[in-house]
This record gives sequence, structure tokens and C-alpha cells, in this order.
Amino acid sequence: MNKLPNLSLPLSSDTVSGNALHHPGVLPMAAMPAPERGAIQVSWARHQDEVRQAQKLRFDVFAAEMGARLTTPIPGHDVDLFDDYCEHLLVRDAQSQQVIGTYRVLTPAQAKRVGGTYSDTEFDLTRLRTLRPRMVELGRSCVHPDHRHGGVIMALWGALADFMVRNQLDTMIGCASIPMLYNGVVSGDAAASIWQQVRQTHLAPIEYHVLPRLPLPVEQLDGSIVVEPPALIKGYLRLGARVLGAPAWDPDFNTADLPMLMRLADLHPRYRKHFLGA
Repeated sequence: MNKLPNLSLPLSSDTVSGNALHHPGVLPMAAMPAPERGAIQVSWARHQDEVRQAQKLRFDVFAAEMGARLTTPIPGHDVDLFDDYCEHLLVRDAQSQQVIGTYRVLTPAQAKRVGGTYSDTEFDLTRLRTLRPRMVELGRSCVHPDHRHGGVIMALWGALADFMVRNQLDTMIGCASIPMLYNGVVSGDAAASIWQQVRQTHLAPIEYHVLPRLPLPVEQLDGSIVVEPPALIKGYLRLGARVLGAPAWDPDFNTADLPMLMRLADLHPRYRKHFLGA
């Protein structure tokens, strides 16, 4: 989910170190064949230098391209306290080996170790407490601007589905972001309008609603503009994701963040067959 914002395996130390990554209780995924055209490769970061490549891409997209104000200990890299506890999914250009897409995944066990999820910093997730034992958080999803086509996203989602099944997890959450300046619409009106759209069609049951800690003031904005949601949000909704409540404002990224939830049981039949083979 965007900074949800995505959606690593093997190894030998609990946190990112100079050698390998390993988080207890996480199973390695099966070897993934390259796509027929050999254009992209999907893998989970095993070493710190691979995580750094993902963090460099995140910085290039979020800070350089989108204007986020990032507080980071490593110049040119998007690094926060959750990274050491996450599994990092990477898509590479098969020829150059450049990382062109990434998600990070925070498992239930690692969320306990770090004291919560990134989404907890933006929303009161009290109503999700019964889901937490099998709930992962997807975050920091981004794709290089030269590779923003369906193949990269489908490859990421396929690897995430494999991860969920292998680790007997069934729920994904995250913050899906809408830039405050979006499609030429300023001051959050686009985000307010998208919220008004999706609440009518994709709102989760009330028992899963969450509350933003810093709400976007949707009542003070024009929520009547006809505007398409960002492609990633549309993709999540097609999969069967639900919106958990009104958006929060993230001042550092200058985005409106929609809290979203995706349960494997709710996966649209078309995608269930594609990702889960059932």
C-alpha cells in the first residue's frame, strides 16, 4: 500500500547487518522464475547493501520526485526505524540489475518487536487488534518512473501473495497515499473527493474502522471533484481491498493517506486464481 507508504527472507541475524537478514518465523519463498521476456527479476533482500538499494529508490521517488521532507541518517536514502524490522521485496531490471520497484513488509512478530506498525503512527488501529496475529503491514511501495507498467506491480503482488501463503498470514494493511497536489488539483481537494468516492463503494465494515491521528480536514475541502484515484489505489480496490476510514494528513510526505485493508479471503476470484492458483 503506497507508503503502504509495500505488500525477505532467509537468514541469519534478526536485524539488518553487514551480512544477512533474518527475522524469526519467516519462511523463504520458492525460487521465482524470471518472466518470459526476462525483463524483470523479483527477490527478497538478503543483505544490507540490497536494502540500501531499495532505500535509494525510495528516496529518489519520495523526496526527489514527490518532494517529501525526509529525516534520514544516510544522505540520499529513505531510512526509518521500521526498516531494520522489515522484509524488503525488490524488483530488478534483469539486464542492468537496477532496483526498479520495492515494498517493505512488517510481519506480526516484528511489529511486536518494534512496538507497532508505521500505520499505528498515523491511525488508531484499536479495532484491528483481533487481526494482528496474522496481519502484515505493507509500506514504502514505489516504482522507478521509467518502469511504471503493470508488469512490475503484478510481479510485486505475486511475490507478496506467495509470502502470505507460505507464512500462514491472511491480512494486509497499509497507508495508500494521495499527493496533496494531484492531477493539477491543489490543497487536498482531490484527496477529499477520492475519499468521498471510495467511502460509497469500498468502505470496510464498521468493526474495522480506524481513526486518523492527524485528520485531513475533509469537511473543509471540496469533495465533489471528479478525479480518478491513483493507479495503486485503484489496483488495491480491484483486488478486493477495503478502506478503513477517513484519510490522515502526513505533513512530511505532504500526502493524504487512506488506511486500507486486504484480506486474502476477500481477494477477487480473478486475482485469486492468478496469485494463489485457486
